[in-house]
Amino acid sequence: MKKIIFLSIGMFALGLDAYVIAGILPAIGLTYGTSEAQNAQTVTAFTLCYAVAAPLFSALLAGKSVRKILSVALVIFSAANIGSALSPDLHTLLFFRAIAGTGAGLFSPVAAAAAAALVSPERKGRALSMILGGMSTGTVIGVPLGLILSSHFGWQSTLWLVTVIGVVGLIGVVAGFPDITVSAPPSLSARFRMLGNRQVAATVGVTFLTALASLGLYTFIAPVLKEVSDVNAITPYLWAWGIGGMIASFSVGHVIDWCKKPAILLVFILLIMTLSLLSIPITSQYGPAFAFLSFILWGATGWSSLAPQQHSLLRMQPEHGAAVVALNSSSNYLGGAVGTICGGLLISYGIHASSLPYFAGTVAALALVSHLGILASRRTAARDNSFNN
Repeated sequence: MKKIIFLSIGMFALGLDAYVIAGILPAIGLTYGTSEAQNAQTVTAFTLCYAVAAPLFSALLAGKSVRKILSVALVIFSAANIGSALSPDLHTLLFFRAIAGTGAGLFSPVAAAAAAALVSPERKGRALSMILGGMSTGTVIGVPLGLILSSHFGWQSTLWLVTVIGVVGLIGVVAGFPDITVSAPPSLSARFRMLGNRQVAATVGVTFLTALASLGLYTFIAPVLKEVSDVNAITPYLWAWGIGGMIASFSVGHVIDWCKKPAILLVFILLIMTLSLLSIPITSQYGPAFAFLSFILWGATGWSSLAPQQHSLLRMQPEHGAAVVALNSSSNYLGGAVGTICGGLLISYGIHASSLPYFAGTVAALALVSHLGILASRRTAARDNSFNN
């Protein structure tokens, strides 16, 4: 388990890099004289490349040393963050954010596979929890720390922090990680083939809508809070969001094992997400205590929504488990990227940032309705099969 710590450090850097940018977008805008909608596309560039990096490069990864893949991924990731910190304009920053997302997308699935391969079968769950925990801890601890650095030393200092943590992870992987091989992530074509199954396509469609609502709105936390309650110090709100996410990411697996009905659990997750998103403009006007509750619930439901979907997909396609879970992951990050694009378009067309939670809540409600439709179709199919038998 000690060797997995190096992977967790890398995932900590990934989590920090993926989620801290939303908090420093106003500072980026002041540096480059750009709009909120333009700045938000730095998140799109990172998330979109994160989503497609592993499947696009899957053929190149096949049969390669895990240590080499992880090292190359962290070199790309760290170098891109150096480039991001030194970017003279927004276009250059967008380029380096895309490269950083590519490095992150290469590292994450291989790190998870390597963690599972390094331990005995009965300890795989614990190993994967360490990987996910590294990313969620990067959000809970790293993001507030990054924003504090940004407020005192400029937003570039946050990216230097990411770089340092990434280099520490790189040194650990190079010096202390065994030279093993694991299966490459499923290719883009393998993921697309899964969409031929209507149940799979509908399920990952719900994942896409959920991420569009949750991750899409996350990018615009700063302008939303500024408009609804004149809040400039957003660190406590991001902390609340991250704490909710960390608690949920560590506990959702136990809840699924207890209830044994992941699809029903997702109904409650999506319902709570919808209500929490819609409540943000209201609770934010009544002080931080009420607003924090909305953010905690939003973070908890956002981070916990993937696990029930993965369980359901594995039941549908047990013989193609790796491909179908990878497809769900790609749908999640693609939804986040599209959500950021949509939020930027809405703002560029004159929609106030304070209205974005209502749009996000509506999309989350659509995900809920779609999921209920899937459950209804399953019950109908089961009833028909029972009748025919």
